[in-house]
Amino acid sequence: MRVLVVQNYDNTGLGQVGAALAEAGAELDLRRPYQGDPLPRDANGHDAMVVLGGGQNALADDDYPYFPALLELTRDFAGKDRSVLGICLGGQLVARAFGADNHIGGAVEFGWCGVSLTAEAKHDPVLGALPERFPIFQWHDDTFDLPEKAVRLAGNDVAANQAFRIGRAVYGFQFHFEADRPLVRDWSTSFAALIAERHPDWTGKLDYEMASNGPHADAAGLAIARAWVATI
Repeated sequence: MRVLVVQNYDNTGLGQVGAALAEAGAELDLRRPYQGDPLPRDANGHDAMVVLGGGQNALADDDYPYFPALLELTRDFAGKDRSVLGICLGGQLVARAFGADNHIGGAVEFGWCGVSLTAEAKHDPVLGALPERFPIFQWHDDTFDLPEKAVRLAGNDVAANQAFRIGRAVYGFQFHFEADRPLVRDWSTSFAALIAERHPDWTGKLDYEMASNGPHADAAGLAIARAWVATI
């Protein structure tokens, strides 16, 4: 199992997705195109692709000129029935790749927030075993419309489209299910100045929020990660 991992921003990581891939014995091919790494021309050398998040928006082609090639690569993976996972910015890019509009701003969430599954999610191979509602880590300002052929799987009051599936195994997630408590703590340190500017009470809330929501969120996130890896 060879999995392409597209990192779009410094100090992001696979978190629980990495743990699930390691359990499956996957070989990872990490590309950082924002630092100049080339993207593969097509999906032929990989069994699946993970597209991670970032601080930029999904329409920032001028600053991240590899975005159009990444959209085309996403469609190639889907066309060859290979599993795709987009998280946060990655999910927004998957939505864009299949014709949906991205909405910049107006959907701010940060910290552990509740999401609810749709009726369709109960029969989904990745989300079907999850509770109907659970807390999960969020960090985004933007949102997106649902692609035309997508199945909506989760939402909340801030962003109606929190998770969707296209075809057999192309998944887009707005929420950071990969972000377990160690990763959240790492982000809270790595991005401390940015967080303090936007969410000045976070340092005082972190330990309480981590204790209150972390165990349930970590369990849900690892279950999602393992179930997606099983689609490869």
